[in-house]
Amino acid sequence: MNFEFSEEQLMIQQAARDYAQRELIKDVIERDTHAIYPTEHVKALSELGFMGMLVDPEYDGGGMDTVSYVLAMEEISKVDSSVSVVMSVNNSLVCYGIEKFGTEAQKEKFLKPLARGEKIGAFLLSEPEAGSDATSQRTTAEDKGDYYLLNGTKNWITNGNTAGTYLVIAQTHPEKGHKGINVLIVDRHSPGISVGPHEDKMGMRSSDTHSVMFNDVKVPKENRIGEDGFGFKFAMKTLEGGRIGIAAQALGIASGAFERAVKYSKERKAFGTEIANHQSVAFKLADMAVKIENARNLCLKAAWLKDQGKPYGYASAMAKYYAAEIAMEVTTEAVQIHGGYGYVKEYHVERLMREAKLTQIYEGTSEIQQIVISRQVLSEF
Repeated sequence: MNFEFSEEQLMIQQAARDYAQRELIKDVIERDTHAIYPTEHVKALSELGFMGMLVDPEYDGGGMDTVSYVLAMEEISKVDSSVSVVMSVNNSLVCYGIEKFGTEAQKEKFLKPLARGEKIGAFLLSEPEAGSDATSQRTTAEDKGDYYLLNGTKNWITNGNTAGTYLVIAQTHPEKGHKGINVLIVDRHSPGISVGPHEDKMGMRSSDTHSVMFNDVKVPKENRIGEDGFGFKFAMKTLEGGRIGIAAQALGIASGAFERAVKYSKERKAFGTEIANHQSVAFKLADMAVKIENARNLCLKAAWLKDQGKPYGYASAMAKYYAAEIAMEVTTEAVQIHGGYGYVKEYHVERLMREAKLTQIYEGTSEIQQIVISRQVLSEF
């Protein structure tokens, strides 16, 4: 791997950093406190090209590489993961899924508005009794000839209420198990769709998380992605890329907390000197720096493999697992270094700690990543 970033990659990183540090920071505490969706920030990032940054320019996207995506995600997540999760879902799940596996007609109709940020996408996999288990779908898509009749409930859906386009994983042939699952592109405003209340979450509170219910929703057969029964493979392939985005988000949360901890340790005095001069603090910072650098390398390796067209599922699982774990560790230590100030909102690190916890849970829990990793390890030896 070449560890030197290109001029374009550095420009993308700087643009993301500038926006996060100049604009996102202004109202992040208020939005977190009152669970306010970041409408204006999503619009601004769309104008900067970040909502469709991985999409080919042929479909009105930015045509950027995955390494650039990781750099941008890290910078946005340093300040506000409620915004970066909107960016992540739209890019690495919805846009990627349609561009990689959709028809030209689907790309023209659905992908272009998503890439331009005119619409936001949502990925509907999780269910009340299935979680992230794509093989246990209770939502059904009954084949009615030229359309599917969609019924069921999805929960924990990011962008559940604000999305204009849903990608819905549903079971068409229960007797075939996971080979009977399909993925459908669904217009959010189709008759029969209802959205539950906003989830009052511990972290990433201004992101838009809801349950979504389908009651006899008609979905044209032309909105199915891939052949009949392709839904399970679609979900697995798409989640591989999604894990890179969440790994980068976790990395950003850790980096943001670390930077604040370093700054505070140079300003706060105790026993006649800045606390950074005490080994108990300095050694914490050293451990945090090593863990963050390791996580960053794992994220960039997974991104590089994807950009090279090489298998990256194993690498993305490792990146997501490790980055989420160290995000929790680093943010907890950042709160500790801040002492009592770390426990109040003004200093941001308590919010970053709350956000870190969610990275261990969604896009497949840390335990699921361990399953993916262990299977690969055991197959090699």
